Amino acid sequence: MAEDVAVLIVDDSALMRNLIGRMIEETPGLALADKAMNGRFALDKIPRVNPDIIVLDLEMPEMNGIEFLKERKKQGITIPVVILSSIAEKGAAITMEALALGASDFIQKPAGSASMDNHTVKDTLVGMLLGYGGQYRRSQGRKVVPSVDFTAKTLSPLPAPGKPGSVSAILGMSSSTEPHKPPVPVRKPANTHIIAIGISTGGPDALRVVFANLDKDLAVPIVVVQHMPQGFTNEFAKSLDRVCPLSVKEAEEGDAIQPGRILIAQGNKHLEVERREGSVVAHLTDDPPVSGHRPSADVLFASVALVYQNHALAVIMTGMGRDGAAQLGTVYKEGGMTLGQDEASAVVYGMPRVAFELGHVQEQVSLEKMARRICEVAKTPR
Repeated sequence: MAEDVAVLIVDDSALMRNLIGRMIEETPGLALADKAMNGRFALDKIPRVNPDIIVLDLEMPEMNGIEFLKERKKQGITIPVVILSSIAEKGAAITMEALALGASDFIQKPAGSASMDNHTVKDTLVGMLLGYGGQYRRSQGRKVVPSVDFTAKTLSPLPAPGKPGSVSAILGMSSSTEPHKPPVPVRKPANTHIIAIGISTGGPDALRVVFANLDKDLAVPIVVVQHMPQGFTNEFAKSLDRVCPLSVKEAEEGDAIQPGRILIAQGNKHLEVERREGSVVAHLTDDPPVSGHRPSADVLFASVALVYQNHALAVIMTGMGRDGAAQLGTVYKEGGMTLGQDEASAVVYGMPRVAFELGHVQEQVSLEKMARRICEVAKTPR
């Protein structure tokens, strides 16, 4: 259909081209524009098939993914690119190089036609293609067919309530029983001592924009949950550190929560903040997924509300599903400040939409203005 998001697949593996092609053809709102076996063929086909988004392998003969991205930049091609990445450490480093060269996002390659993880890969890939591809179509003045509900995601059960005053106790309580009615804060707002960010699909690009524009004198620690596979977050943190005036690193157990430093949650590990002997440190756990994710923004926000109460600023940004939406309300209830990315600038308006509809977002902010607003809130005495 004319209003479907058109996808060009670039991969030297016929198996992978066919597998990804089937995922696209089975999804309402997506259409297969064409397939190419390397970057050179892709460049030749782009003017003819006019795709809205490109799915790109990195290791290909004649012209690989990195070479394609360099040539794409040289030719001024703005069509968004989603990388198909291998899991190896080398694959993670090359993937981050691809993001630095202008790729929008990445997804781990499915293991094969009979792989058990294909359903998860399809859900994530489809969200990226509809999000980035739809955003590009709109920027070109073309219509986009209404498609999937980005907030619809199967949620894992909430953990059994733990001891009072614990993160698990907070997670075990529903904070979303009264949609559209903002929480009533139990204490007045106070100076910001921590900033917590929850983000998913669209996050690599968005965090690069936000972090590059933070003030170099921002003296408030930042903790981040970005949904990302295990093995990629260390390289991701390094790539952000190169563009950010503050220090950025992957969180490790016991890392001090300190001003001027940003900690990124490890893939497949929950990140909490925990008070130990008078100081606050990062605590990593292998607890079950919450809101369908590990790491989970809900887990991070719950711990931030517990430890920092009305001294917290929590931010929920682009992403599929609803992770973070419920516990953003806990930060609000404790007297903290909450921001949500607006619909116009979010690649996928899922997580921030749920939070907004629950009444948990005090201010909606565009991606372009997010860094400025974060710094203003953090620096304003309250």
